[in-house]
Amino acid sequence: MSVLLVPTLGPFHILHPRYNGVTVLELTRLYQPETLYLASYSSQELGAQRWRDQNELSFFHVLPWAERVGLPVVALDEAEHLRRQALEFRQALEQYPRGQEFLRRASPLEEALRALLTEPMTPERLAQGGTIEALRAHHQGYVELFGEGPATGFRSLRMREVAKRIPLRGERSVVLVDVLDYPLLVEALPEGSYRFPQAHTPTELERWRSLLDRAWRLSESDDWGLLLEGLQAVREPEALYCAAQIYLAAGQLEDAFVLLEELLHTDFSHPAYLPGYALARYGQLADALGQRERALRAYQAVLGLSWAPAEAREIALAGQRSPFRLG
Repeated sequence: MSVLLVPTLGPFHILHPRYNGVTVLELTRLYQPETLYLASYSSQELGAQRWRDQNELSFFHVLPWAERVGLPVVALDEAEHLRRQALEFRQALEQYPRGQEFLRRASPLEEALRALLTEPMTPERLAQGGTIEALRAHHQGYVELFGEGPATGFRSLRMREVAKRIPLRGERSVVLVDVLDYPLLVEALPEGSYRFPQAHTPTELERWRSLLDRAWRLSESDDWGLLLEGLQAVREPEALYCAAQIYLAAGQLEDAFVLLEELLHTDFSHPAYLPGYALARYGQLADALGQRERALRAYQAVLGLSWAPAEAREIALAGQRSPFRLG
């Protein structure tokens, strides 16, 4: 068996210390593939990097690594128009009472899926038959309500076509597949032609990622001092941003501003979402501290980036219109 299937959880990776975005990178790297395949994206989407707007967190780590080491990346899903129909179908249903009733009947399926994806996740749990069956049941529930088609994003059809494009002999490869496509791809591949992720001891990079993810999800119940202490040991620019966020939440604006100034004098281009968020927050802090010219330069820098998260762009546009004020 030369094909390793690695499910991706999109934005849900941030919830799982044992299966975060860097875990996907480490599973891929340790397998030493000759080719990396993307089962849930088309070549057009890969070229346009549309996964960034889908908050596909693992890709922010895996794809830059693949580029650095010269690993070929091949997108396999050439039916993105069918996937778009799922969104259009839902939007159409929302406009009519009868359609809204069908969406209400589907809500237990979404609640069950969210419960599954928010429980502690590990590589070996994703390989368990019970997890795969639960994901398959989610898809089957939609099929029973609406039929296989736009409501399901034609997942079964798409994954059957994707399965035909995966070389099962002659090379060692990793296939990254969206968690909802995952059980259907397993179903479409010949039995014994693939393997699942196995039990995995987290690396230092994964432990750093889990700490950063915890800081991104900062809550009042967290030990902020302990988080700051941990972030000091993380040798990543993103740690400065997360520490600044903690100081901002504590009302220590000057300390937050100093950390962001330090960040802006480093190479903070990775992960790709960091420049937009860092510059937008720097602009807000500059405004809050009465430094309007600095703030405007920061907002303009956000809008000048080739890509920035939608939230960062919204902050920059709002900041250009009027100075940011706390509270």
